[in-house]
Amino acid sequence: MIPLVCPTPIATRDRILLGHGSGGKLSAELLRDVFLPAFANPVLARLEDQASIEIGGVHLAFTTDSFVVKPLFFRGGDIGSLAVHGTINDLAVGGARPEFLSAAFILEEGFAMADLRRIVDSMSAAAAQAGVTIVTGDTKVVERGSGDGVYINTAGIGRLRDGVRLSASLARPGDAVILSGSIGDHGIAILSEREGLELESEVASDSAALHTLVDAMFEASGAGAIRCMRDPTRGGVASTLNEIAAQSAVGIEIDERAIPVHEAVRGACELLGLDPLYVANEGKLAAVVASESADAIVQAMRRHPLGGGAVIVGRVTAAPAGMVIMRTAFGTSRIVDMLAGDQLPRIC
Repeated sequence: MIPLVCPTPIATRDRILLGHGSGGKLSAELLRDVFLPAFANPVLARLEDQASIEIGGVHLAFTTDSFVVKPLFFRGGDIGSLAVHGTINDLAVGGARPEFLSAAFILEEGFAMADLRRIVDSMSAAAAQAGVTIVTGDTKVVERGSGDGVYINTAGIGRLRDGVRLSASLARPGDAVILSGSIGDHGIAILSEREGLELESEVASDSAALHTLVDAMFEASGAGAIRCMRDPTRGGVASTLNEIAAQSAVGIEIDERAIPVHEAVRGACELLGLDPLYVANEGKLAAVVASESADAIVQAMRRHPLGGGAVIVGRVTAAPAGMVIMRTAFGTSRIVDMLAGDQLPRIC
């Protein structure tokens, strides 16, 4: 039996659950009840994937992320390349050009040196290919049985584009919602590796650095045409769109027939009772853009190797505020809510 879903927990919690790391309702609760009150400040309060800061008149984006994916090696990547790509993407979707990364390792006693070299080499290659430099880091070792091989924490810094402001609070009624390609590849790739599933077609992670795709989008858009971008990792596209709808106090309507899903991913989700909208991605982005610029942006994305499947999947509406509604293939509508638990833990 494959443990896929964290049951909806009781309302009162005095212990951390796997669902607190899902990117869904429990993650939002943890942020609201524990972290935001303790660390309250105007930058953090924006709740973006990166912090936009100014130092000496220079506008920068700063982000940090931790990676605990299991297994460490999977089709399409490994924990090392994933850590580089994930950090770059958090900067890129904020409108920044990534420049520098840090890398901190928590190693378990007894971890194979050959596997560590493989991970570090993968990180090096991913950073070089993306044109960023790993400039600082740290290493800690915990006793055998106190970890799971290796965990990686990264931080990244990039320079924000002049005059560009992106925020999940800027979506406006009439805006278009764009996905850069098929969804759910990464989460299903991880699950199939972890559980030894034999799918009709192999599914590989979509892990990739998206900053050059973002460059193409800006080149094709007018000033202010791109309202916000997010990389829909934990919690998938559904959680990402719910966050945007809540922060902008708008509704979002999406069309199920327009949402790209590879047949192998769709089949695996149907077999396992999963919804592709909630499955993680590591090389895709969701964007809200002005409707008059949407077609030009999509065409520019399709000319890029990482945006060949870009498509408009929905629109922003005035109501119902804070909700995502999907028009189904059967002509009905349903609410796309945030998950209370976690479909697939430890996917990044």
